[in-house]
Amino acid sequence: MILSLVLFGALSLVAPLLTRLVGRRVFLVLALLPAAVFVVLLTLLPDVIDGSAVVESVDWIPALDIALSFRIDALALLLALIVTGVGALVLVYCTWYFSDDEPSLGRFAALLLAFAGVMLGLVTADDVYILFTFWEATSVLSYLLIGHYTGRKESRGAALQALTVTTFGGLAMLVGLVLLSVEGGTTSLSALVENPVLGPAGEWGIALVLIGAISKSALVPFHFWLPAAMAAPTPVSAYLHAAAMVKAGVYLIARLAPGYADLEVWHPIVVILGATTMLVGGWRALRQYDIKLLLAYGTVSQLGFLVLVTGFGTRDAALAGVALLLAHALFKAALFLVVGIVDHAAGTRDWRKLSGVGRRMPVVATVAVLAAASMAGLPPLIGFVAKETVFTAYLEATSAGATTGLAGWAWLALIAAFLGSVLTVAYSVRFIWGAFWSKPGVEPTPLHRESPLIAVAPAVLSVASLVAAFGIAAIEPLLAAYADELPGPLDYHLALWHGFETALALSLAVYVLGALLVWGRARVARMQASVPQLVDSGRGYLRVVSAVDRFAAAITTAIQKRGLPGYVAVIVLVFIGGLGASAIANTVWPGSIRLWDYPAQPFLALVMAVAAIAATFVQQRMSAVLLVGITGYGLVLLFGMSGAPDLALTQALIETVTVVVFVLVLRRLPKRIGQRNPPVHPVLRGIVGGVAGLVMAVIGFIALGARIQPTISEGLPALALEAHGKNIVNVILVDIRAWDTLGEISVLVAVATGVASLIFVSGRTGGAPRLDNGPGRRDRLRPVPEPASSIGGARRSVADTAGEEHASGEASDTRQTWLLAGRTLSPRRRSILIEVLVRLLFHPAIIVSVYLLFVGHNQPGGGFAGGLLAGIALVARYLAGGRYELGEAAPIDAGRLLGTGLLLAAGTAASSLVFGLTVFESTWFELDVPVLGTLSAGTSTLFDIGVYLVVVGLVLDILRALGAEVDRQQEEADEASAESGADASAEGVRA
Repeated sequence: MILSLVLFGALSLVAPLLTRLVGRRVFLVLALLPAAVFVVLLTLLPDVIDGSAVVESVDWIPALDIALSFRIDALALLLALIVTGVGALVLVYCTWYFSDDEPSLGRFAALLLAFAGVMLGLVTADDVYILFTFWEATSVLSYLLIGHYTGRKESRGAALQALTVTTFGGLAMLVGLVLLSVEGGTTSLSALVENPVLGPAGEWGIALVLIGAISKSALVPFHFWLPAAMAAPTPVSAYLHAAAMVKAGVYLIARLAPGYADLEVWHPIVVILGATTMLVGGWRALRQYDIKLLLAYGTVSQLGFLVLVTGFGTRDAALAGVALLLAHALFKAALFLVVGIVDHAAGTRDWRKLSGVGRRMPVVATVAVLAAASMAGLPPLIGFVAKETVFTAYLEATSAGATTGLAGWAWLALIAAFLGSVLTVAYSVRFIWGAFWSKPGVEPTPLHRESPLIAVAPAVLSVASLVAAFGIAAIEPLLAAYADELPGPLDYHLALWHGFETALALSLAVYVLGALLVWGRARVARMQASVPQLVDSGRGYLRVVSAVDRFAAAITTAIQKRGLPGYVAVIVLVFIGGLGASAIANTVWPGSIRLWDYPAQPFLALVMAVAAIAATFVQQRMSAVLLVGITGYGLVLLFGMSGAPDLALTQALIETVTVVVFVLVLRRLPKRIGQRNPPVHPVLRGIVGGVAGLVMAVIGFIALGARIQPTISEGLPALALEAHGKNIVNVILVDIRAWDTLGEISVLVAVATGVASLIFVSGRTGGAPRLDNGPGRRDRLRPVPEPASSIGGARRSVADTAGEEHASGEASDTRQTWLLAGRTLSPRRRSILIEVLVRLLFHPAIIVSVYLLFVGHNQPGGGFAGGLLAGIALVARYLAGGRYELGEAAPIDAGRLLGTGLLLAAGTAASSLVFGLTVFESTWFELDVPVLGTLSAGTSTLFDIGVYLVVVGLVLDILRALGAEVDRQQEEADEASAESGADASAEGVRA
């Protein structure tokens, strides 16, 4: 099982690359994996039917009793077969649904296959927290798949709506799972069902879990997100919103029913909401003109039906529920795929514009009729078998209600199932008539030719509905293996014909009343138009979202109108109020005070304090930056003298990069502080700043005396040696607390993205601009405007000069250039001293950065320090040669570096699991190398390389945003200004 999930993930990662190679035929390649897993799952049938469960488990977080535990029993196997079987067919269908030039086709293929793997993990997971992880992953992947058409507002809105609703439901479910697992003393789902948690904890826990289930399965009042999700491509609707994701809630209810159906909170939620959803969805399906929306509301109705049956809590109802679950996956996925074919051929889904489609697409029409008949519960299809079993189960429950206490709920469920089935018959006929019939007064719809192969997948699903009905005796043992876990007699069996009985009479009544609704559809439409929509919670969602947006806008406006000082004021005042109150309430103070550890310490502190205070008084921005830098470099000396060379090295590099970033930003700001926006209330701001500093000093003083236990640092040397390292700082970063470091570099990636989004106006792709240095072609040097006074009033550029040199001979080619792109800068912006130093020091700096990376586990250094040094080297290249030099020094997209580094760091966590180890468990080897000595490497070294790449990518991205892009914008502004000045001068001469 675990291997299958790994294969799904791995193949999803390479799917975009495969798409570039084979185009839309990539779906045929991807379909091989779920098809193979489907076959493997079939081999488990004999053992599962006999009552054995296939279990795989790998410890993940033993301290929390969390394991990568997967269990395949009858219910899990049924859902897994649906997920893989229907998934393979949908992937095959995509081959002819999409064209090779479909935007983001590789991304879509990867996401759809990843969803199949995640859904497979969800239905087989036995650890509740692993189940929740897959549960939320389906929401995220659903969001990405629904929003596939990123250029459409409705797609983005529908994706966000689905994500919001299912995520909030998932968070409620997580609280419920925590209650159950803590109270039950285990995280095993099967154990919690076998030994259910009772009492208030059980009632509240199950109620919260049911909220998550009904939000995922689109029950009232959360049903509105599913019809909106029809903005997704049809394969997504057929798979996620018919056969897979929306079944997750139904699956969880069916999974918990054997242990918790007797709780008081169970039936009010399951029966009432299931019945309401079935009726609301069916009623609203009769109002739709879009045949895809008709199916969407029909799916809402059927999901209510499924919950109503699977959650009822008796053996026969459970048997009917899993049979209906299988039937629904077959007929609804087929119908959605048929809609995709009709939409492709006709260019519309509005049945008022569709006429005569069935005559010209007889195969597709036959497939649709077969699937719709199963949905309506007509014989001899599996939909009829399931519906007959539902009626029988409720009838038996009403007669046995005196002993089971379910008579009232059984009557309510029976009435709802009967009325909902009548509506199902009506909207099934409406679908077939609307999509394929010839309508009076409507011209035959022109159709585009479609490949006959596109009908293969829906045809297989529809035929399976017919075959399953006749072969129900072979299918029943798997379904009964789950149903037998619930109370009730074991004498009822699934069959296509049970003789003349009450359930058959109810079915005949359903057909008659459904036919009457179809016959009187005009009256039904007028009646529907005259009454308000039932349970229109979609509008409520929009009102809530709008209210939240307005509140957020009001808060943002109140803070942002004061600019950066407003943000800082809020942060500082909260800091003073929160920690200041804690300091006042403190009663524990240090017993003694040690003023310094060595004589230089108070002197350095004084220098740092003077620089910090002076920075608040100077008027020049550059002077303020340099003074702030003094405080940072003072901290470097404090670290170094305190025996922390690693921290000192890292702090020095960070401080250098920070000063450079400040300088890059300050180029676009006035030289003097407050030149455009003078400070308001300077005395008050000074008081607030002073109080904040005083509170921080008091908190630090208290913290020094708060320790009551021995410091953990005493055990760090032994832990470092155990991790094959002598540098405690680096071992902590990449081994002992690798989770923290992974989070930190993730934040760095987010920071790089945020900085770039503030600078780039329309978007960004690729790396920094480069020169064109192909063989036999001269450098492409971007013109840089010179001051008019320096060249006698005419605008010239270094590129012009270079061109003259080329014209006069080979002077430009033979002239020695310290930096390749240095000639793109105007002479007034070049420094030969800086160019020479950079030329001499750049390559040694890169070599030292790599050295720091690999020796960091035993000596000062590591991925952070090495990456920062490489970043400083790139900064120097940029400062010496400009933005084209940055492109020549690092001809790579910073985003690729960031992504590769983060993937490599995260991959070391997952790779441990492949070898049966826990997350981030290290593996090492040592090698004696002449001259270099003993080299020790392992998985933490790979993690450190990922950190190195992220840091270099961050610096490169910031240089490209705050350096190269700002340069480009400034040059365009200068050129525009110069051109306007030249035009004005020419106009004056003519005047």
